Amino acid sequence: MRTAGVAFVLACLVSALLTPFVRRFALARGLFDDQVLARKIHGRPIPRLGGLAIAAGFYVPLLALLLQASSVGQIFYKNIRMSVAFLLGGLVICGLGLLDDVRGTGAGKKFLVQFAVAGALFAAGIRIENLTLPFVGSFALGALSLPFTVLWVVGVINALNLIDGLDGLAAGVAFFGVATTFAIAFLHHDPVMMLFMGALGGAIVGFWAYNFNPASIFMGDTGSMFLGYVLAVGAMRTSQKSSTVVAILVPIVALGLPIADTFLAIVRRVIAGRPIFSADRQHIHHRLLDMGLSHRKAVFTLYGASILLGVVALMLTLANNREATLILVATSLLAYLGLKKLGYRPTLPDAEIETAADAQAAALAGLAQASDERRLWRELRATARCLGISALRLSLEEQADGDTIIRSTKPNGNVPWHRVEVAATDVVLIRMDYCRSAGVLDASAIEPLKEALVAACARLYAPEVEEDSNTRGDGAALDDGR
Repeated sequence: MRTAGVAFVLACLVSALLTPFVRRFALARGLFDDQVLARKIHGRPIPRLGGLAIAAGFYVPLLALLLQASSVGQIFYKNIRMSVAFLLGGLVICGLGLLDDVRGTGAGKKFLVQFAVAGALFAAGIRIENLTLPFVGSFALGALSLPFTVLWVVGVINALNLIDGLDGLAAGVAFFGVATTFAIAFLHHDPVMMLFMGALGGAIVGFWAYNFNPASIFMGDTGSMFLGYVLAVGAMRTSQKSSTVVAILVPIVALGLPIADTFLAIVRRVIAGRPIFSADRQHIHHRLLDMGLSHRKAVFTLYGASILLGVVALMLTLANNREATLILVATSLLAYLGLKKLGYRPTLPDAEIETAADAQAAALAGLAQASDERRLWRELRATARCLGISALRLSLEEQADGDTIIRSTKPNGNVPWHRVEVAATDVVLIRMDYCRSAGVLDASAIEPLKEALVAACARLYAPEVEEDSNTRGDGAALDDGR
C-alpha cells in the first residue's frame, strides 16, 4: 500500500511537470486537434499529445521503484515475463497513438497493432482463462481464451478512445476505473496491480488539471489508447484472481460507461448502414449537451455515472449469487432508464435514426479525419451523397513539385459543373468541382465541406510529416470501396 502511494505521488509530479513542456512542443509543431467541425465543441484549435505526459508519469516511478529491493519488486520479478510483456505492450500502444496524433494512421493499421499486442499478452500468460457467472459457476474457456482476451483488450482500448470527446471526460472516466481496479486489487491482496494502478492514477491526476474545461491540452490518441490498454489489462488481471460469482462482469461494470457508449455507437452505425468507424455526434456526452447541459455539467454527470458503476463493481466483488442477481437487475434497470432519458430507443426505423443535419455532421467529421488519400476520397464521396452532390472532381496540386492528384466521378446527364477554390497553402492547392442534385444541395453546406477538406489536407500534407510522392499512388481514379 505504501509503495503504491509513493508511486501515485511521483507519477502525479512527473505528469504535472511534463505536461506544460509537451504542450509547448505541440504548439511549436502545429500539432493541434482537428479544426472546428459540427461534432466538435471547441472554438479554437487545442494542442494534443498530452498522453505523452501521462505515459511518462506512469513509467518513471515504476522503473524507479521496481529497481529498489522491496517485496513488491520481488513479486514483480517472480512474474517477470508477464510484467515485461505488459509494460512493453503499453509502450507499443503509446507509440501507435503518438503516430496517429502526429501523422494519422488508418483504422486497419491501428487494429493490426492492437490485435498483435493483445496476442503477445496472451502468449506471455496475461489472458482470460475462466468465466465465473452466478448460478453457473466457474468454467474454463479453453480454445476460446484467445479470442476473449484479444477482444477484451482491443475493445477497452477503443472504448476509452471513443469517449474522449469533452474536456476532462476520458481522464475522469479512466481515473474512476483505476480507483475501482485498485480497490479490487487491494481486496485480492495483489500488490503489483495496486502499484500499477497507483502509478496510472497519479499520472492521470497530474495531467487532469490541464485537461479540465477549458482544456489547454488534449491527451490525444496517445493518451486515450494508453489508458484503455492499462485499464483493460488491470481489470482483466484482477477479475481473473477473483472468486466472486460474477468475476467476468466486474470489469465490464467498472468500465461500463465507455463500453456502453462504444456498443451503442456500433449498433446505430450498423443500423444506419454506415461504417462502424465513421464519426458522428450521437455519443452519450453529445446527447447530454443537446439536452441543454453545460460542458462541465455534462462531464460531472458522466463522472457520477462512472463512480456509481465503480461502486456497483465493488459490490459485485463481495456479493453472493442472490445479491449479485439483484444488483445486476437494479443496475440494468437504471441503465435502461438513463438511456431512455437520453433519447436512445431499442428499435428505430431507418428514416428516424438520424436527422439530415446529424448525418451531414457525421459525414463531415469523417472526412476531416481522413488518414490517407484513399480514405479522403472515400469519405468525400460519402459526404457528397449526404449533401446532395451528384458528381465530384477533386484536384490536389502539391506546390513543391507541381504534381497534381485528381479524383473524379461522372455526372448523370448534361448538368453544369461548379468550381470551388477550397484552399491554397505553401504545400498544396485544393480545388473541387461538383454537380448538384437539383433542389437538394443547400448552398450553406459548401463552407463546412471546405472546412472538412482543409482539416484533412492540413494533416495529410503538413510539411513536417510530408511523405515521399512515390508512396502515395499514381493518381488514378478510385472506387468508393463500400
